[in-house]
Amino acid sequence: MKDKTQEPVSARREFLGAVAAGAAALGLASLPIGAQAKELLTGNTVADENNPEEWFKQIKGKHRMVFDATQPHELFPFAWPKVFLMTNEVTGTAPKDCSVVVVLRHTALGYAMEDKLWEKYKLGEIFKANDPKTGKPATRNPFWQPKADDFVIPGIGAVPLGINDLQKEGVMFCYCQAAFTVYSTVAAKMMNMDVEALRKEWQAGILPGIQPVPSGVWALGRAQEHGCGYIFAG
Repeated sequence: MKDKTQEPVSARREFLGAVAAGAAALGLASLPIGAQAKELLTGNTVADENNPEEWFKQIKGKHRMVFDATQPHELFPFAWPKVFLMTNEVTGTAPKDCSVVVVLRHTALGYAMEDKLWEKYKLGEIFKANDPKTGKPATRNPFWQPKADDFVIPGIGAVPLGINDLQKEGVMFCYCQAAFTVYSTVAAKMMNMDVEALRKEWQAGILPGIQPVPSGVWALGRAQEHGCGYIFAG
């Protein structure tokens, strides 16, 4: 008789195995190239869809920092950029003299997507991202258009940590296409869906103002070449 208590463990192992297999193949078939790359690069914020390096030319000012978000890590991928801006301001540095880049890669990829994708595809479970309000796997993007009191910091009070809030302050966000390719493929397999259909739906659900880049590590390198210091954000 089949032991059903082993099913969640087996499913989790199968998922991780599929991700690992996809990641191993990135150097060959999984990375978008040619016409597929052009399709995935289309979006509202692409300065040049055939040359994503153009986006990094927006980095300016004396104080430049790139935050490396590799996974959901409580508030930190968004709190630390905010702290960087706040503390520069109180020490006399005008916002125009600061540039902040946040790279969403690996399992932080989900934060680049809109709420309806989180609900439909259970992205909170896939990416192990909990809702700060409930402590359970998120069924929404907790950092897209949050309520004013969603993030209350002891000793400081309510702090606007939404991606939309940070974008208004000039923070630049990008997401890893390599991770997008792997996770969209794995999610389609798990749900018995056509990969291209799911991928197009995910692509349509990327939040406004978030730049696609070939890979997160590529983006980290380019940001540092443009004078950014590096901070690991989880």
